[in-house]
Amino acid sequence: MNYVYILKCSDGTFYTGYTNDLEKRISVHNKGKGAKYTRGRLPVKLIYFEEYDSKNEALHREFAIKKMTRQNKLNLIKNCQQL
Repeated sequence: MNYVYILKCSDGTFYTGYTNDLEKRISVHNKGKGAKYTRGRLPVKLIYFEEYDSKNEALHREFAIKKMTRQNKLNLIKNCQQL
């Protein structure tokens, strides 16, 4: 399974990423070994994710979410609250 996820950083900003192992990736972020963006904004909290069968689909969705405004991301999270 492939995942697109949104993290909420300690400073209130969002980080969107892709992985094929969601639990491991969140752990890596919180150990300060994830994306450069999240390293200085720890701890991070998983607030949203989507599942995809193919990596290609997930990567396309990640790109689309990254282009969204903060308000659009908030609406996405609110309308599909799963955590």
